Amino acid sequence: MRFPRVLDRFTMYPFAKTISSIKKGDLLALMFVCAALAATVVFLAAAGITWLTAGLVNLQTGWLDTLVNWVVGIVTGIGGWFMLPVLIVLVAGVFQETIIYRVEKASYPEEMRSGEPRFWADVGHDIRFTLWALFLNLLILPLYLFGIGFIVSVILNSYLLGREFFIAAAGYHLGKPQADSLVRSHRKAVYGGGFVITLLALVPVINLFMPIVATVWMVHVYHGLLRSGARS
Repeated sequence: MRFPRVLDRFTMYPFAKTISSIKKGDLLALMFVCAALAATVVFLAAAGITWLTAGLVNLQTGWLDTLVNWVVGIVTGIGGWFMLPVLIVLVAGVFQETIIYRVEKASYPEEMRSGEPRFWADVGHDIRFTLWALFLNLLILPLYLFGIGFIVSVILNSYLLGREFFIAAAGYHLGKPQADSLVRSHRKAVYGGGFVITLLALVPVINLFMPIVATVWMVHVYHGLLRSGARS
C-alpha cells in the first residue's frame, strides 16, 4: 500500500468533507453528547486548576499572598485555556470508533473495517496521552510570563493533536505502529491538520464540538492519502 508524499490542499485540509460528513454520518446528536461531556471535562479542569493554585500559594503577608494568588491565577488561567485542546482527545476517545465507523459508512463504504465499533476502545492509551500532554503544557506555563507561551502552546499542541488524531484514524485500519510510520512520511498533512484542530479548539463553543470534528477531519486525511496512493 503506497501513500504519496505530495498531496493537494483538498486532501490535506478537508474542510468541506468534514462539515458534510457530520450530516451524512448522522453525527449531530453525538456532537451534542460530546459537547456536554467536553463541557464537564472543562469545568472539572478549571476547578482543579483553581484548587491547585489556592493550595500551592499560601504566604503569611495578606496583601502579598493576594497579589501572588492573582498573578498565579491569571497565568494558570491563561495557560489552562490553551491546555484545553489536549482534553478533546480524552472526550473523542469515548466515541472514536463509532465516529470513524459512521463517517466511513457514509463516505468510504468499500473501505470499511469489518466488525462493530467499540465503546472507548483504547481508554488506557487516551488517559496516558492526556496526562502526558497536560504535563508538557504545564512545563511551558512560565513562558506565558515572557509573551511566547501562546506560540509555543500552539506548536506543541499542533504536534500532539495532529499526531494523535491521525494515528487514531489510520490505526483503526493499520494498527498504531504502522500508522505512526505513516505520520513520519506525511508530517505536513498530519501537523497541518493538528494546527487547524488546535486553533479551532481555542474558540469558545466551537471547542466543545472539536472531539467529533477532529476525528472526522483525520478520517478524511487518512482516506485521502489512501486514495492518492491508489492513483499513483
